[in-house]
Amino acid sequence: MKRVASSLMMAALLSLPAAGRAAGKVSDGVVKIGVLTDMTGFYSDLSGPGSVLAVKMAVHDFGGKVLGKPIEVIAADHQNKADIASTIARKWFDEDKVDAIMDLPNSGTAFAVMPVAAEKKKLTILSTAATTSITGDKCTAYNIHYTYNNWMLANGTGREVVKSGGDTWFFITADYVFGKSLEEDTANVVKAAGGKVLGYARHPQSSADFSSYLLQAQASGAKVIGMANAGGDTINTIKQAKEFGITPKQTLAGLLVFISDIHSLGLETAKGMYLTTSFYWDYDDQTRAWSKKFQNHPDNAKKAMPTMTQAGLYSATMHYLQAIKAVGTDQAEPVIAKMKATPVNDFFARHGVIGPDGLHRHDAFLVQVKSPAESKYPWDYYKIIKKIPAAEAFPSVAAQKCPLVK
Repeated sequence: MKRVASSLMMAALLSLPAAGRAAGKVSDGVVKIGVLTDMTGFYSDLSGPGSVLAVKMAVHDFGGKVLGKPIEVIAADHQNKADIASTIARKWFDEDKVDAIMDLPNSGTAFAVMPVAAEKKKLTILSTAATTSITGDKCTAYNIHYTYNNWMLANGTGREVVKSGGDTWFFITADYVFGKSLEEDTANVVKAAGGKVLGYARHPQSSADFSSYLLQAQASGAKVIGMANAGGDTINTIKQAKEFGITPKQTLAGLLVFISDIHSLGLETAKGMYLTTSFYWDYDDQTRAWSKKFQNHPDNAKKAMPTMTQAGLYSATMHYLQAIKAVGTDQAEPVIAKMKATPVNDFFARHGVIGPDGLHRHDAFLVQVKSPAESKYPWDYYKIIKKIPAAEAFPSVAAQKCPLVK
């Protein structure tokens, strides 16, 4: 009897070190996630408080702990300024012991934070930044680009618009790295499809008056006005184009449009527009179930449906926490390796795989905005025209030319 009891006790003791070691490998006794986003500016509706909520929902649904240690979420407003973003990132890593920084709307802030994270050997998981070179020539070993990029947007919308007869383009472009990248990627797609680019006009971020840019677009005679901007800039471009009477004569192509933008514009203004998205809340039972949970959450003050970046952040947070659990540590290198080795199939990502360049490739959708008559219930905004398979939606690893990839 004593021998049996002794054997049982030995078995129990042998099981404890493994659990203890796993718990001990959580740095500083907590897994801390920092959501660095635009809380009050032009991108706050498409990211902002909704991004923070999505990450917190994922942590809650995961159970609030990993490897026996608590998971904490903190947030800050980078005000769309690269210097503020990098300063916050350094403080978070050095003083607040943050393990991963997520979201980062505005590619300028992403490029400011990524090298800081690489220096500190911590993760950045980008959901809202879009520039293709994030996982191209500017890639780092500590970054994952999760939700979408400019290549996806350009190939989804640009190619289909040219196919439907929109073969001459003029771009209204946000004059910073994201806008220029989106314009370049789309122009390449237009030309490859047999179209022509007749010109471009570049505006500062957070512009209020687009009249001069729209007049240039009108004078060009282009069939399509490609809007290589985002958030409030896209909304103002579309509103003012309608006021100028441009839209009946020339087609607007929304290269980065979120469901929050459509909600702000209204269907009468946005109807008929084509756009590419990696997520639509009303796609199937899975997307509807999660999105209604998000919409009805007590912390969702506007009761808005999630944008693709917010849905992507929930998925990315879950994938990150599952990787920590699987490898038994929150150390960046093994966690990133596990995230890249594990496919993603959830309500957000179908056939998702994170490549060696850090780009998450998954299915996307070309959609068209419904007219008011076609919309049957609140937030019923999109007709899905085409599902774009992951292999077509994103560039190949070889095309990205990430210097980390041999």
